Amino acid sequence: MSNLQQLAQSVTQWSALILLFMLGVGLLTIVVIYFIDKTQTTQTIRRNYPVVGRFRYFFEHLGGFFRQYFFAMDREELPFNRAERSWVYKAAKDVDTTIAFGSTRSLNQEGDAMFLNSAFPTLSEDVAEPQPITVGETSCKKPYTTKSIINVSGMSYGSISSPAIRALSNGAREAGVWMNTGEGGLSPYHLEGGCDIVYQIGTAKYGVRNEDGTLSDDKLREISDHEQVRMFEIKMSQGAKPGKGGILPAIKVTEEISRIRGIPVGTDSISPNGHEDIKSVNDLLDMIHRIREVTGKPVGFKMVVGQLEFFDDLFQEVHRRGIESAPDFITIDSADGGTGAAPQPLMDYMGMPLQESLPLIVNALHTHGLRQRIRIISSGKLITPGKVAWALAVGADFVTSARGFMFALGCIQAMQCNKNTCPTGIATHNKDLQRGLVPEDKAVRVANFAKKVVYGVGLIAHSCGVTEPRQLERKHIRVIENGGRSTSLAEIHPVPKVKTQYISAGDIQQK
Repeated sequence: MSNLQQLAQSVTQWSALILLFMLGVGLLTIVVIYFIDKTQTTQTIRRNYPVVGRFRYFFEHLGGFFRQYFFAMDREELPFNRAERSWVYKAAKDVDTTIAFGSTRSLNQEGDAMFLNSAFPTLSEDVAEPQPITVGETSCKKPYTTKSIINVSGMSYGSISSPAIRALSNGAREAGVWMNTGEGGLSPYHLEGGCDIVYQIGTAKYGVRNEDGTLSDDKLREISDHEQVRMFEIKMSQGAKPGKGGILPAIKVTEEISRIRGIPVGTDSISPNGHEDIKSVNDLLDMIHRIREVTGKPVGFKMVVGQLEFFDDLFQEVHRRGIESAPDFITIDSADGGTGAAPQPLMDYMGMPLQESLPLIVNALHTHGLRQRIRIISSGKLITPGKVAWALAVGADFVTSARGFMFALGCIQAMQCNKNTCPTGIATHNKDLQRGLVPEDKAVRVANFAKKVVYGVGLIAHSCGVTEPRQLERKHIRVIENGGRSTSLAEIHPVPKVKTQYISAGDIQQK
């Protein structure tokens, strides 16, 4: 027998032994799993159907991914369907976003909006740029003027990764939009891109807190010394979890995040349900005044609309104190918003969706004669031009989006935001996963998305016969109601007449 034949025979024998060994190990593993499943008492399926019962949990885990890619229709998924995500991906890549052979959007779904095209649409030579808006024009030493329409909503460093923040910062600057820090404080990555920044103050006062958790004027001044920080936003509540503070798992609280937020390393970072020093409308207005005096910059607040009495009480107190006491802006978040970890009962059942709350609050401002004083920012699933145009027509001055910009970064809606296992490197501190997110590339996509939204909103506005997006009004929209018939949004939510006018601080004339 030749050496070659002996070698072949030896390899065959060893292969057979290895195969037998592997089969033996596999069989032993099955036996061990069988006894583990049969004797455990926590899961009925595994106890009654040892070994094979485990596949049920495995397939349950995979079900979401299979539905997303194989079974769900283009308009079926929640919270964002494939058609919406696909549009954002294409817009971010700056590729063709046109479609063919008709819309897949149902045109008889109750609650959906339809824009009304004009017999005399705006011609190309008559198109105007979005007009700039000033926030805090009469109340601040350093008011903020911008013409941006869609901006980056609050996503904290810690909840999302440093490469994601860097990409958003650079992309926001390129697109000429602002970026909200979220409640997690101001990081070097926010400042890196040179974009305008809105600093959010959450219930835990991260980044501007004393050791006892109270607000620090010195740290406020330190933050406001950054020229990029243009406004301050007090977060009363957010779309993911109205009535519940922010949740950052201990695994995400690194030494760097600990320094930025002013909290211990490696412990769960859970904000209080509400501000311990804001327990009434008077407290809120006092806080707005304090921050505005310390920083010299516009100050407003963000919340999901719930009990409407709050706004009546707030606006009446502004009347009593005088118009200069009013917040410079209000950010209305939708109850179906939210990128972070949140209890399902709050995510599913708490707060009002933007579709109902935005017109209510805009109308309340008109009623109290405050619409020109207080700017409105709207947020909550506004990721496509049609939804942004709807918000502007209802009365919003600006729109912010978090998840839209996450899709621009490459988010695949894997629903792993709260687990530090985000496969796209956006909502994780796992360096191996972050490696896939290249900030230089994604910044371009962030800017492309913002520009494409503005372009799309412009298309709608010009088709309606106005020259720029902020000229859209409720009369340009009809809403589908029960039975498939539509009604003008101007009839469903008519803009009320002013009932109260300011003469001077504390001096009010009733009409």
